[in-house]
Amino acid sequence: MPFTTSAGAPRGTLVMLGGGDDDPMLALLAGLIPGQSAIIEVLTTATRRQPARTAAAYAHSWHQLNCPHVRHLRVDETHPADDPATLARLRKATLVFMSGGDQERLTEFLLNTEFLTILKDKYRHEDGFVLAGTSAGASAMAEYMLVYGHGWRSLLGGRIEVKPGLGLLPGVLLDQHFAERGRYPRLMHAVLAQPSLLGIGLSEETGLLLHPNQPAAVFGEEVVVVVDASDTTHNNVPTIAEGRPISGHGLRLHLLVAGQRLHVATRRVEC
Repeated sequence: MPFTTSAGAPRGTLVMLGGGDDDPMLALLAGLIPGQSAIIEVLTTATRRQPARTAAAYAHSWHQLNCPHVRHLRVDETHPADDPATLARLRKATLVFMSGGDQERLTEFLLNTEFLTILKDKYRHEDGFVLAGTSAGASAMAEYMLVYGHGWRSLLGGRIEVKPGLGLLPGVLLDQHFAERGRYPRLMHAVLAQPSLLGIGLSEETGLLLHPNQPAAVFGEEVVVVVDASDTTHNNVPTIAEGRPISGHGLRLHLLVAGQRLHVATRRVEC
């Protein structure tokens, strides 16, 4: 289970947003770092179209928040993750911010790299380090991420797809743009398929803040959905034929709003 003891808890901070307007999240992040001296790296790997324009827009927002040291950290088809200059910049970063787009690009270019090893090490061992992401940049942080499944068809066997994420949030399956895109069915299907994972759906303008040795705190305007299938009394997903309706009894569902908290390891919530 993740974060089982204080001694083993990461010393950095994770911040994840379900997409949408991220200006309030940027303001929250600015309050977590020493703005004038913080080194912010905007990682645009998930952004396929115009990553430079995306990075420039974020830099402008950060500058307005009195954070002057913002750089575009490119890892993609023409910028290898393990380029020595890239790794050197990552080691010096106070905050790494992962933009939205396609979460599979993040795993395609970062899994099994020294870049990811350094990123995980900074999160686990570096006091004051912050790793943040929005939309695809958020869902890729978890151990697993949903990459396919649409509407009611997600309640049919074989109609979702789950892939490994970057593994910064163990034991969690994460989804984003959750309420707005009707993704309840696919998250329920996913946790029935893997009951050992805790399903978390982040709605837009809404997210989770994970400080060291503290439960995850909800922030934002909408709802974080938590689905727990660890104590189901019936679950036909392991044996269901493709295209047939899935069935599960005894799923536990939580709807969390700003200020409420989730203990990821124990799956307990509190107001």
